Amino acid sequence: VFDEIHHCSGSELENANVWGQQVLTKVQGLATYTLAMSGTPWRSDSLPIVMSEYSDPEGQILVDYQYTLQQAIVDKVCRSPKLVLVDNEHLSVTSDEKVESFSSILEMLKQTKTSYQSVIHNQDAMEYLLGLGCKKLAEIRTQSPNGGGLVVASSVKHAQTIQKILSQKYSQSASIVTYRHEDPLAEIERYRQSGAQWIVSVGMISEGTDIPRLQVCCHMSSVKTELYFRQVLGRILRVNSGINQQAWLYTFAEQNLIEFSERIEQDIPDSCMFAKIEKLIEFESESQRTCLTGHGLLEERAEVNSKLVWSSAISTELNSAGSLSALGDLQLGAFKQRVISAFLATS
Repeated sequence: VFDEIHHCSGSELENANVWGQQVLTKVQGLATYTLAMSGTPWRSDSLPIVMSEYSDPEGQILVDYQYTLQQAIVDKVCRSPKLVLVDNEHLSVTSDEKVESFSSILEMLKQTKTSYQSVIHNQDAMEYLLGLGCKKLAEIRTQSPNGGGLVVASSVKHAQTIQKILSQKYSQSASIVTYRHEDPLAEIERYRQSGAQWIVSVGMISEGTDIPRLQVCCHMSSVKTELYFRQVLGRILRVNSGINQQAWLYTFAEQNLIEFSERIEQDIPDSCMFAKIEKLIEFESESQRTCLTGHGLLEERAEVNSKLVWSSAISTELNSAGSLSALGDLQLGAFKQRVISAFLATS
């Protein structure tokens, strides 16, 4: 019996990883029965999962039994997620005294050397996405006071910036857990047992971590694989005893993340939401070159000679009680939200 079989790769010894080699030599063809399970049957390196069969020519994995997210929602095992893709219709990039304007993140990333890091590290973009998450979490906690939020960050420094925004701008309680912690599992357990609002993670809380009170996630990681995306989404789907069982994931409208989101709701018609803003705020942020560590996480950033200008508008004032007031709606020409619902209607 295997759990998380996607960690074992290889159709033959030549393309197998160490774990896959052990399965090929000691199990495959020798065991009378095998049962292999995975909640995320993909590999980021595109190698085949050991013992698996794939369709030709589509290359889709063939399974004997599949328990889908839709089934889990019907059975009330999982929450019904809503995925919010945030875009911007007024982006400009200045490089070598040349100014270029773009109507979407997707267009900007395709047509310039600007990286996705410029978006997830942009101060106002971070504040906007986190503001949406804080507003939604505040709504959830009116019914389920122990509801929690998760932010996946790209580096320790990035996580510290996010924690500062959450605590100083939005008056939220937020802890950080990273692969650098001496005892990250203890930090996760403290958050699990506490009533704190947010936990900011770097290289942790993706696979196998069970914190059912998590209901909101801001995906701000530099890792953009379907495996990681689904693992992160899974952190907010576990049903608990709370009155409110909503699950919301917020991220930016980058091509891969759009595709992953659309696959999750492929059986459900898309729904879109546009809103209005109160005023326009222009800002600049240095675009940065990235360097990945062995963890696949951003660690060092060297400045390059370009600037990203992100025109935005957001109302994030705290009321006299110290809680987050409603964010202003969005209007065309600034932030644009596309809501993809993976809700399965049951009658």
